[in-house]
Amino acid sequence: MNKDIEFPSVKNVIVAVIPDNEDLQSPWKVYLINTGSTIISNVMVTSTGFGKLKDEMQKTSTLRYSFTEIKGNGFEQIELIDPSVFHLNNEYWISFWIDDKLFDKRYLFVPDSLSEQHFTEIPVIGEKGILHE
Repeated sequence: MNKDIEFPSVKNVIVAVIPDNEDLQSPWKVYLINTGSTIISNVMVTSTGFGKLKDEMQKTSTLRYSFTEIKGNGFEQIELIDPSVFHLNNEYWISFWIDDKLFDKRYLFVPDSLSEQHFTEIPVIGEKGILHE
């Protein structure tokens, strides 16, 4: 039964969106960052965008990615994201294993949150971007 399954909370795994260069209209890079010291393995990521524009529902394709492992204080680039979808909810579901435990977390960038006014220093990578913990 679902009530018997333990879902431990995710710590030290974050998603960051960083502009590729000074031109904020070019595609940005989305990263999965492990700020902990433990290796995360068998990492699965799904990404999708959804929302309304002028009362019309919009949805992007759902994309899937996998990584064998991400070392402690390491990162992997998930994908490029185009600024033309920043008006949508941009969702990343991350599942991974630490030792024999499965972890799962949803990261949601709400409409228009991917903007320069929300820039902060991104740990491990050391660049400015938008962070979701």
